[in-house]
Amino acid sequence: MSVVSFHTPGIAARRWRRLIVARAAWVALGLARGTASAQTYGLATMQPGTLAHTVASAIAKVLKEEGGLNTLVQATAGETVLIPMVARGEIDLGIANMLEVMDGVETGRQTELRVIASIYTLRIGFFSRKDSGIMTVADLKGKRVPAGYSAMRTLDRNSLAMLATAGLTLSDVKPVMVPNVLRGADDFLAGANDTFMFSFGGPKVREADATVGGVRALAIIDTPQGLEASRKVFPYGYFVEVRPGPVYVGVEKPMKAYSMDYILFTNTKTKDEVVAKIIDTMLKNKPDLVAVAPVLNDLTPELIHRKHTIPYHPGALKYFQDNKIEAQAYK
Repeated sequence: MSVVSFHTPGIAARRWRRLIVARAAWVALGLARGTASAQTYGLATMQPGTLAHTVASAIAKVLKEEGGLNTLVQATAGETVLIPMVARGEIDLGIANMLEVMDGVETGRQTELRVIASIYTLRIGFFSRKDSGIMTVADLKGKRVPAGYSAMRTLDRNSLAMLATAGLTLSDVKPVMVPNVLRGADDFLAGANDTFMFSFGGPKVREADATVGGVRALAIIDTPQGLEASRKVFPYGYFVEVRPGPVYVGVEKPMKAYSMDYILFTNTKTKDEVVAKIIDTMLKNKPDLVAVAPVLNDLTPELIHRKHTIPYHPGALKYFQDNKIEAQAYK
């Protein structure tokens, strides 16, 4: 009687081949499952030193630790650069001010971009040396003001909208061309500008305050005429009050600041359930977000769903509907 064993020529070779193929299939399946479960989501933002980068770091941390979404911050030269990258699907997520996002969508350049939510109120201001004698936006007449923003093109409209609150235009100041807000701040530190534009609470404002011996946030005079003039430049801007405190460097007394929404967005390729998971995780873990970026204290159900012309991602709209979050108008 013959005995069949793995040492039998032919049969042994065939069995080994089947075993190897089977094991390779299981390995491939395991790798595929591992890749799916460990998918990494890129979150595009501005450079370190900006408030946006701090906010992106907070969001990435919470999404990874509390939502199971492995999210990595990817710094770029500016919002004009990162928005089309997200729209094309080269990066999954992005954050930017609403003016930049609206410009890309309404000009027909970023048709695949979709809004997830408004995440905080971007309070923007002009800052000057405390000893300069420049107290309000109106005092910028004839002064050197950063302009151009070649890497962040729509920020010029931010400047124009803020100047408009005081009845000023670019022809009333001395424009100094800069590529982005960081360069504008650096020029101010070097003495090349009389002021710089930045977000309240941004790390660069704190740096400037320590470097020049103190900065002052320039007050906006809150009048219906000023708001109307600014909305001719950008229709979704609004005024909010800021008060002295550790976060708002340069604010000496309660004052009004020009503001707009800061938006978290993605593209049409992102799955509905991922978008819903992002919103849900952020809302349920707000204290963790605020611990890293205090400005995210603005994140509320009233803020996240706004009435505007930029298309929302269907996953966001379903989340709003399921949780009865109505769209809020700008005031």
